Amino acid sequence: MVKQGPRPLVICGPSGSGKSTLLKKLFKEFPETFGFSVSHTTRKPRPGEENGVHYHFVSVEEMQAAIENGEFIETAVFSGNMYGTSKKAVENVQQQGKVCVLDIEIEGVKQVRNSDRLNPLLVFVNPPSVAELERRLRGRQTETEESLQKRLNTARVEIEYGSTPGNFDIVVHNNNLKQAYADLRDFIVRELETQQNQDNFFISSIITGYKGYEV
Repeated sequence: MVKQGPRPLVICGPSGSGKSTLLKKLFKEFPETFGFSVSHTTRKPRPGEENGVHYHFVSVEEMQAAIENGEFIETAVFSGNMYGTSKKAVENVQQQGKVCVLDIEIEGVKQVRNSDRLNPLLVFVNPPSVAELERRLRGRQTETEESLQKRLNTARVEIEYGSTPGNFDIVVHNNNLKQAYADLRDFIVRELETQQNQDNFFISSIITGYKGYEV
């Protein structure tokens, strides 16, 4: 990385666990504190998704070439599609002095969790149940039955890994969105307060917002 900034925040969890909703609340409350690392993927955009905003949508050939060039911090294959976090995406956020947020899969977490370069905070978002996860995914109406079952099978593996002590710094149980966000927020604020060599204004701005926050 070009420079060391605040520790990146890695958030992981099954599709439909509520990661995106929690991140939206976090970014809304602290618009100047966090920056999103836009991942690359070879899957097709879903309705409403924009290239360069939600993902960098690329071809398999483009992705493979970039991997061979050493452009990625982590890569993974999920439901038959390739995903990855580029070094440039993280650097762009760090250069702004912001906390870089990475929304990545389990395989990516395994690659970055012991990285001295990143030293990330690791958060796993656990859904209420696999049954509730299935209900949410079916409600999206973006999956075929085959792809849905693949996602659910993958989710079971992810939940087992995510719930294993030591794999993540915190497991946020998203049974209730209000409480889940409070748990996520409290953890992040507490961790940022303990970081050394941080800009005082950066930390104090987090603390000020924290004291005035009502769940």
